[in-house]
Amino acid sequence: MKKSCESMLGKIKYDEFEWKLCGDLKVVAPLLRMQLSYTKYCCFLCKWDSWDKKNHYVNKLWPKRTSLMPGEKNFVNPPLVLPEKIYLAPLHIKLGLMKNFAKGIDTTRRGFQYVRNKFSNVSDGKMKEGAFIRPQIRELMQDKQLDEDLNETERNAWLSFKRICKEFLGITKQRTIRMFCRTC
Repeated sequence: MKKSCESMLGKIKYDEFEWKLCGDLKVVAPLLRMQLSYTKYCCFLCKWDSWDKKNHYVNKLWPKRTSLMPGEKNFVNPPLVLPEKIYLAPLHIKLGLMKNFAKGIDTTRRGFQYVRNKFSNVSDGKMKEGAFIRPQIRELMQDKQLDEDLNETERNAWLSFKRICKEFLGITKQRTIRMFCRTC
């Protein structure tokens, strides 16, 4: 994997053009030379502990990474690219936030039952894990009935999610092109 990443960066002349890269964690990990597979510290931005299940929804602030030292916190070798030159894909952020929201909904209340009935073709396992696709998320975001069926805490989280999707992740194609094109 190490040689193929170096070769790929050489072919696109990464050093010459100073590209900014966009991808999900599976793409970013080899470029930063992080250990792959199910790892304890899989985030390149912070020291989020993927094995610490009891604190996932309790601990809101995980310590920020200050360095990417080989041999520490799942870094195998020095990174090929700087973390400042990496952007996470908005769709992956949206899917991750939706997954966290769905896992936090009380499965015995009206809000969850409404979503289950709305997407009756989705299995209970996928529903509880929050495995939604973009058209389903878009449909839920336009649905006023869901807002009414959620309890106050869930509604506040849902409205925050919708606002993040609209104001932060709602980048148009044209804006994305301008953001990554150096000549515009």
